[in-house]
Amino acid sequence: MGELFRSEEMTLAQLFLQSEAAYCCVSELGELGMVQFRDLNPDVNVFQRKFVNEVRRCEEMDRKLRFVEKEIKKANIPTMDTGENPEVPFPRDMIDLEATFEKLENELKEINTNQEALKKNFLELTELKHILRRTQQFFDEMEDPNLLEESSSLLDPSEAGRGAPLRLGFVAGVINRERIPTFERMLWRVCRGNVFLRQTEIEDPLEDPTTGDQVHKSVFIIFFQGDQLKNRVKKICEGFRASLYPCPETPQERKEMAAGVNTRIDDLQMVLNQTEDHRQRVLQAAAKTIRVWFIKVRKMKAIYHTLNLCNIDVTQKCLIAEVWCPVSDLDSIQFALRRGTERSGSTVPSILNRMQTKQTPPTYNKTNKFTSGFQNIVDAYGIGTYREINPAPYTIITFPFLFAVMFGDMGHGLLMTCAALYLVIRETRLLAQKSDNEMFNMIFAGRYIILLMGIFSVYTGLIYNDCFSKSLNMFGSSWSVRPMFFPKGNWTFETLDGNSVLQLDPAVPGVFGGPYPLGIDPIWNVATNKLTFLNSFKMKMSVVLGVIHMLFGVTLSLFNHLYFKKPLNIFLGFIPEIVFMSSLFGYLILLIFYKWAAYDAATSKDAPSLLIAFINMCLFNYNDPTNKPLYRGQVGIQSLLVVIALACVPCMLVVKTMVLRRQYLWKKHLCLFCFIVHDKFTDCEHCAIHTIEYCLGCISNTASYLRLWALSLAHAQLSEVLWGMVMHLGLSSRSGGGFFGLSIIFSAFATLTVCILLIMEGLSAFLHALRLHWVEFQNKFYTGQGFKFVPFSFESILEGRFDE
Repeated sequence: MGELFRSEEMTLAQLFLQSEAAYCCVSELGELGMVQFRDLNPDVNVFQRKFVNEVRRCEEMDRKLRFVEKEIKKANIPTMDTGENPEVPFPRDMIDLEATFEKLENELKEINTNQEALKKNFLELTELKHILRRTQQFFDEMEDPNLLEESSSLLDPSEAGRGAPLRLGFVAGVINRERIPTFERMLWRVCRGNVFLRQTEIEDPLEDPTTGDQVHKSVFIIFFQGDQLKNRVKKICEGFRASLYPCPETPQERKEMAAGVNTRIDDLQMVLNQTEDHRQRVLQAAAKTIRVWFIKVRKMKAIYHTLNLCNIDVTQKCLIAEVWCPVSDLDSIQFALRRGTERSGSTVPSILNRMQTKQTPPTYNKTNKFTSGFQNIVDAYGIGTYREINPAPYTIITFPFLFAVMFGDMGHGLLMTCAALYLVIRETRLLAQKSDNEMFNMIFAGRYIILLMGIFSVYTGLIYNDCFSKSLNMFGSSWSVRPMFFPKGNWTFETLDGNSVLQLDPAVPGVFGGPYPLGIDPIWNVATNKLTFLNSFKMKMSVVLGVIHMLFGVTLSLFNHLYFKKPLNIFLGFIPEIVFMSSLFGYLILLIFYKWAAYDAATSKDAPSLLIAFINMCLFNYNDPTNKPLYRGQVGIQSLLVVIALACVPCMLVVKTMVLRRQYLWKKHLCLFCFIVHDKFTDCEHCAIHTIEYCLGCISNTASYLRLWALSLAHAQLSEVLWGMVMHLGLSSRSGGGFFGLSIIFSAFATLTVCILLIMEGLSAFLHALRLHWVEFQNKFYTGQGFKFVPFSFESILEGRFDE
C-alpha cells in the first residue's frame, strides 16, 4: 500500500567511524536527522565515559551563555535571529570559544560588581542629601530658634526654673515607607515615650542597587536624652533595617556637607552613565552573536553526548555505533558519512553495515506540516506497531467529517475556516515570532485540522440548511399550504397572522414540487414537528455513518493480516468479524435505506419501527402485531442472517483457539524456543478476549456513534436559543434608537457565539470525534504497541522537543 499508509521500513545498522572522523561524521548525521543511536554502554556510569570531560566543558560554556542571555534580557536588548544555521565547530575551536565566553563573563561580572558598588554609593549619597535637606526643615519649623543651641539642646520643663539647659541628642536616617507605623510604635513602647520622632516622605522612589527595584522611603529624625536611650534607638533602627547617617549639629555644617554631597552625586552620576554605556555596548555586541554561540555549543554537546553512546575498539582508533534508520534513507546516510570523513581530513572511509536482528524496530511515519497534526492525533492514542496500517491518512478525511456532523452550521463553520485560513496564510511570519504562549502554539500546530473542520462544517451546515440557527431558502420550498383550506389560493397575510398552525402537505397532486435539491427544506424551520423530524433523520444518519466507519476499520485489518502473512487471522478472524457485523448492523443500514425509499409522505404513518424490528430479529420474535414486516420474505432472511452471525462467534472463539492450541502443542513437541511457545499460548488467551470484546463492542460502538446525533441537535438548539434570547431582542425593536441597541446586542451575540458555540461546542465536538476514532475505529485494526523513532537531529534538539 506504499509508505504513506504504513510506517517506514527500518533497519539496524552498524557504523565503524575512525576516531579522527567520528566527530565530523556524527555532526553530519545530526544535520541529516535520520538515525537513532543505541546506547552500547548501558552498564557504564555517565561519569566514566570517554567524552564526559568534553560534555562538561560544553555545559559550562552553555551556563556562561545563559548568564549573558539573562543580562541581555535584563537590559531589554533584542537578540538578532537571522535564521542562520552555523556549522559545528571543530574540537580544536573549543578552546577559543571557552576563552571568549570566559572573558565576556568576567567582564560582565566586573561591570556588574562595579556598577552595584557605584549604585550603592549613589543611593547612600542621595539618602544623605534628603536627610540634610529634611533635617534643616525640621529645625527651621521650630517655633523658637533661640532654644536650639549648637547641640540641638532643649530646656526640660522641670529644670526651667533653675535655668539649667538640657542637651538632647538626635539621630537621622532613612527607612522603607511601609515600616514607618510599626517603627514608630516600637520606639514608643521600648523608649516609653521618652523620644520625639519626626518623619517625612521622599517623593521620588529610590533604586535598590541589588535588585534594581524602585523603593519608596522616608526620612526620620529622632530626639532623645542620654546614652541609654541612644543605644535603644540605634538597636531598633538596626532591627528595622533603617540606614543611619551622620548629621552635623549646626546649620552651617549641614549646609557645607550638603554642598559637598551634591558635588559627589554629580560626579558619581557621570561615572554611572559611563559604566552603563560601556555595559550596553558589551551586551549589544554579544546580542548579535549569542544565538549563533548557543547553536554551536549545543551542537557540540549533542555530538559528544552521542559519542558517549558508542563503543571504542581495543586499538582506540575506531568507534563502533549502532543506529536505527529508514531503509529508504540509507543512501543519504552514506553520503553524510562520506561528507563528514572529508571534512575531518581523514583518509579512511567510514563504514555502514546493515545488521540482521530480531528486535522490533521503532516506528517512523514521515509527515509534513499538513499531515503532522493528524499523525499527532493518532500517536496520542499509542505509537503504532512497526509496519502496521497507519490510520493518519484516513483520519485526514474522517476526523473533520465526523466533527462537522456534530458541529454542522454554515455560519460557525465559515468563522472557523476564516480563523484557520489566517493562521495558514501567515504561518511563516507566525513561526518566525516563536511565541511562548502554549495555548496559541497548540492551536497553531493544528491549523490544518481546524481548517478542514471548518470546511466540512460549512458542507454539513449546507446539508442541514443551518446558518446561525436560521435556514436559507435558496431553491424555494417544495411544500405548500393544503388546498382544502384555500382551494383557490386566495389567502392573505391576515390569514397567516390569525392561524398559529397551518397544515403543509407535499402529497397533494399539482402542489408538491419534488424533493428539495440540496439539504433540508427550509420550511421545516417553521414546522411544529421540526425536532421530531430532525431526531429521526439524524439518529438514522448517525447509525449509518457509524457502521460504515467501523466496517472500514475491520476491512483495514485485512491488509495487516496480509502484510504480516497471518492466514489464520484472515480466515478465522477477519472473515467472521466482517460477516458478523454485516449480518446484523450492515443489514440494519439496508433497512434504513429501504424504508426511506419504500415509504413516502402519504404512507409514512404506516411504516414499521426499525428499532423494534431489529430487536425482534435478534430475539426471533416475528409475531408482533404492532410492527408489520417491511417486505415479503423478511422472516426467512432475518433468521438466516442471525444464524450466520451467531455461527461466527464459535468460529472466532472456539475454532481459532483450537487451531492455535494445536500449533502450540506441535511446536512444543518439536522443542522450539520457549518464547515462541509462550507467544502461541498467549495468543490463545488473547483470541478469546478479543472475540468477546469484538462481539460486545459491535453493539456498544454502534450506540456510541449516536453521539453524532446528540451533539448535532444540541449544537443546533443552543444556537437557536442564543439567537432567540439575544439577537431577537435587537431585531424586534422598531424605535429610532433600535440601530444603536442592535449594535450593542450584536456585539454580545458575537461574543457569546465565539465563546460558547465556537470554542466550547467546538472543543466538545473535537473530543467526541477523537473518542470515535480512538475507540470505535482504530481498535478494529490498530494495536498501537510500538515505540517512536527518535532520530539524532540538531533541529529537534535546538527546538527543545526532547532532552538530548
